[in-house]
Amino acid sequence: MVGSIAMVGWVGSNRINSGIQKYYLGGKAPNLVTIQPQDQGLKLQNFSISTIQNQIYMSFQVASNNPSTYVIYAVGPAGQLPSSPNFALSQHRAMYSTIMNYGTGGSAVAQSSPEANLKRIHGILSMVGWAILLPIGAMIARYMRHWDPQWFYSHAIIQSFGFTLGVIGVFCGLALENRLDIYLNGHKALGILILILGCLQVLAIFIRPHRLSKVRKYWNWYHSNVGRILIALAIINVFYGIKLGKGGSDWNQGFAIVLFILFTISLILELRMWMRN
Repeated sequence: MVGSIAMVGWVGSNRINSGIQKYYLGGKAPNLVTIQPQDQGLKLQNFSISTIQNQIYMSFQVASNNPSTYVIYAVGPAGQLPSSPNFALSQHRAMYSTIMNYGTGGSAVAQSSPEANLKRIHGILSMVGWAILLPIGAMIARYMRHWDPQWFYSHAIIQSFGFTLGVIGVFCGLALENRLDIYLNGHKALGILILILGCLQVLAIFIRPHRLSKVRKYWNWYHSNVGRILIALAIINVFYGIKLGKGGSDWNQGFAIVLFILFTISLILELRMWMRN
């Protein structure tokens, strides 16, 4: 970032102490990061900063014939706002790199960004763990019971593996939220709810009554229906996460194809079970 121009905006907790300044990043030392006059360097104009629903929005125009396509977003430490007379900056705690397309106005995450890799890992682990492996394990428990006890061990192994991947995916999502300093409350709430339901399913294994017990049918009802709710929420949240992460049609179509295959197999097995009964 040395040698770059940075636009920095801030809003105080009372939404009164706000400001926006243009800085020249002359080096890594704090004294080399200085305010640059508006008539020097890259021409930036029409500054504005505002808050809407606890989110800060900053806008400005770049007057250049050949602006850089790489734009880095950084978030400073909480509670340390620049102040007069020198408006010195503190070291930022998060950074996010994008590639801008000035012709279309669109942007894409720079592939070398650590946050981009973490987002991809979060998406893949959550998708495979919660929304692919868990449905496969549930299908085994419903349709393969005539292969006893192989169905049980297969079900337990697949569900355990899916749960482990899903938990790692949730923690990757929380780490990503902290790094980018973004708050996707709906997606996060669904993810935490899915994690809680997954933990309840694991705990249910340790209190599973004997198959000849009178309460076993209630346990079976609980275990089956909580699992169905978990899988449904996971599928919804994966599609929601793809939308929030701007994964595009490839991710949506790929995940939809996998779900269609699983649904078709499940439908065939369900019809066979009805006919056999």
